[in-house]
Amino acid sequence: MARLIVKFENGDPDRVIEFDPAKAPFQHDGQPASILDVMLGHGVFLEHACGGSCACTTCHVVVKQGFDKLRPSEENEDDLLDKAVGLTPTSRLGCQAVVTDPNAEIVVVVPRYTVNIESGSHGR
Repeated sequence: MARLIVKFENGDPDRVIEFDPAKAPFQHDGQPASILDVMLGHGVFLEHACGGSCACTTCHVVVKQGFDKLRPSEENEDDLLDKAVGLTPTSRLGCQAVVTDPNAEIVVVVPRYTVNIESGSHGR
């Protein structure tokens, strides 16, 4: 089983999700087995103003561990990430960061801020 450990800069409690990437999709937003798909499918909210279609940066996460266990980013994601608040070398869009290793342990930090002026409730 893969593990996704989610830490929140806003102080929300950490969440640990165990899942089988082969059973994706877990819900309808983002790429199947993406960080967004896994989080939403297991009741952990991640902002995603565009519905997980790689058209914004509100699902930006910083990967602290397991970056190499994710499918590599594509040009469209990289272009969008240039607009993300708090961009780091291990930043990814949650909707595009697909877990490829069934035994991966991925640790991500959800930044406190996004470029979305008002946090909505899309997907809740």
